[in-house]
Amino acid sequence: MSRTKRPILALDFGRARIGVAISDELQLLAHPLETIRSDAQAMSRVAEIVRQKNVDHVVVGLPRQMSGAIGAAAIEALQFVGRLRAILPCGVTTSDERLTTAAAHRALRDAGKKTRYTKDYVDQVAAQMILQGYLDERQHVPAEEQCHED
Repeated sequence: MSRTKRPILALDFGRARIGVAISDELQLLAHPLETIRSDAQAMSRVAEIVRQKNVDHVVVGLPRQMSGAIGAAAIEALQFVGRLRAILPCGVTTSDERLTTAAAHRALRDAGKKTRYTKDYVDQVAAQMILQGYLDERQHVPAEEQCHED
């Protein structure tokens, strides 16, 4: 008997923009969704998406330094995670996102997209990459060991 799944939402948090991606209901494939401006309305927009899409849980990219250490950007992302946990009705977890924005730029460039036209979309693609990595990793972990919160 298959368990009904709800989509997972991923966020690529940045000071200017937040890329958003969502999984399919099978939690196998990640798709770009939208880009949110990092402003006073950002938290309410994320909460609205969670409600509208009936999201299972949220994954926020954690931009660790190449050494794995937590730097200033990761601290800001963790503060954002804390604020999300306070307002969302679902779990919020983090996932290592080293180099996803650079990989998103490269993927868009390889697809023939001009950098100046992809400024907003690159954040969605980075969120998609964070989510796809998270989904792929979960495929190798038994369901009873999967956790929804750090």
